[in-house]
Amino acid sequence: MSDDDPKVYELLSSGNTLGVFQLESAGMRSFMKQLRPDNFEDIVAGISLYRPGPMDSIPTYIDNKNNPQHVKYLHEKLKPIMDVTYGCLVYQEQVMQVVRDLGGYSYGRSDLVRRAMGKKKMDVMEEERRYFIHGKEDENGKIEIAGCVRNGVPEDIADKIFDDMIDFAKYAFNKSHAAAYGVLSYQTAYLKAYYPVEFMAALITSVMGNTDKVVEYIRECSALKIDILKPDINKSFAKFSVEGNNIRFGLAAVKNVGVNIINNIINERETNGYFKDFGDLAKRLDSKDTNKRCIESLIKCGAFDEISENRASLMAGYESLLDSISMDRKKNIQGQISLFDAFSSTEETQDFQEVSVIKKLKEFEERERLNLEKEVLGMYVSGHPLAEFKEELQRNTSIDNGKLNSLREDEESYVSLDEREVIMGGMIVNKTIKTTKRNDIMAFLELEDLYGTIEIIVFPQLLQRYNNILNEDNIIYVKGTLSIKEDESPKLIAREFKDINDKSEFEDSIYKSKNTYNKQNNRNSNNNSKLGLYLKIDSFSNKSLIDNIVDVLKLYPGNENIFLYAEDSKQMYKYNGLLVKTSEEVIKKLEKILSKEDIKIKK
Repeated sequence: MSDDDPKVYELLSSGNTLGVFQLESAGMRSFMKQLRPDNFEDIVAGISLYRPGPMDSIPTYIDNKNNPQHVKYLHEKLKPIMDVTYGCLVYQEQVMQVVRDLGGYSYGRSDLVRRAMGKKKMDVMEEERRYFIHGKEDENGKIEIAGCVRNGVPEDIADKIFDDMIDFAKYAFNKSHAAAYGVLSYQTAYLKAYYPVEFMAALITSVMGNTDKVVEYIRECSALKIDILKPDINKSFAKFSVEGNNIRFGLAAVKNVGVNIINNIINERETNGYFKDFGDLAKRLDSKDTNKRCIESLIKCGAFDEISENRASLMAGYESLLDSISMDRKKNIQGQISLFDAFSSTEETQDFQEVSVIKKLKEFEERERLNLEKEVLGMYVSGHPLAEFKEELQRNTSIDNGKLNSLREDEESYVSLDEREVIMGGMIVNKTIKTTKRNDIMAFLELEDLYGTIEIIVFPQLLQRYNNILNEDNIIYVKGTLSIKEDESPKLIAREFKDINDKSEFEDSIYKSKNTYNKQNNRNSNNNSKLGLYLKIDSFSNKSLIDNIVDVLKLYPGNENIFLYAEDSKQMYKYNGLLVKTSEEVIKKLEKILSKEDIKIKK
């Protein structure tokens, strides 16, 4: 494997590095998109720079990489040392080389300087500053350290170089360490670029004990157009496995299904062929492999969907069938089997037993079936309860978890969302009640949409008002203010709720009465509130046109206001709950809906 494969660097530069060693955090993915590495040295430098302290050098590093003419050195002697990092100090080894090449230090003494800088021993460093600049002689007058001045570096320049090294060395990374990390980063990126299905299957298997990470990587599979297939008793292995261009869910990730049981299932089907139906499996496996908790979990996740009755039928009849087979085995062991039973057809016996026990029932409703699936898998695989509401949620919300997650890669855009008023929608999957210091009751909701979850904070007064619809499994819309904090998951502080079947508008909706808009305009009459994007439409009653406009603007969240002017009423109102970042791209998309003359930007 060479270290100069263009396809690998294309993947790294795209920020598509989820799962790539050392490069998968949201911040690092954003950094890779800015850095656009095109050689192995860039990967090593990126790993070294993306830490507290050295991060301050990132803008300079990127600018110098893209604009070599901007690279400047305090002295020409630094060029051979720092040209590989575009004029920036990045590694401890560079500090050591500077004191050797400019100050005349030995290898051993240069390492002592590195250690002193790293441990912030100021008294030692000030002493070394003198030696670095002016050199050192032993008691006999013999030169131990030449010093910068003797080596042709002016005193003021040498002093500045030493200052830079002290500031940097507090956090400096050693290159050998970073290079070892870089090799693994490149290799995992190579695997993702050339073998995405195999890579993602192995990656998900490696985090099977962490449901949140499994869900995150499965979402990545969706982005890569890789389908995750539900567990199958005849096709699944213990780990997540490759099946064509898809990934088959691993049985070891199913709750209550142990490794020994999985191994016995796989050995049996590889030795004697696929299981024909549920009864065939129950007969061929040892009774210890068919404990009821294990079988129930396999039914709930859909592992028997391809070979037997629907899940509802199996859930109702599997215990009776297992008990019946267990009784037959005991009779055989005790020799209590009739001559007729001994010579009867095995196939006929199987058919008789399964027909007499497993009665065909109506399948569970989709919501219940998916909830059972999530219970044992920790996620939905064969569908999602919100799938039927996908278009409605997109139309009536201003942001979703997918957009929030993607914006985390762009730190500036992400931070700008703090205190932004938004409308989100989804299903309440968890509700936690807590008591405040004043003994009031408040709630913390976990709201799940098609792309992830977010915590909703509901203060006491609001909880009293909307408690009747804030129940688990309810699908709702929530209007509130985002709370974006560094190193924390985003939260939404709720201000208003409504059930998904409630067709009324939120208080500040674009479709409310003109009086509402006039009040809003009066509240926002300062100059800054008048800056932004102005769009002219025929009428506020043209809901389909407004919906199309909003769908476009949702794709470009920013800090600028949106104003709509209606020709029929000659009224202009601010659109609340959504801000936009104007650009040529958003204007071009709007021009497909409106004429060019109807789109104005005021800055």
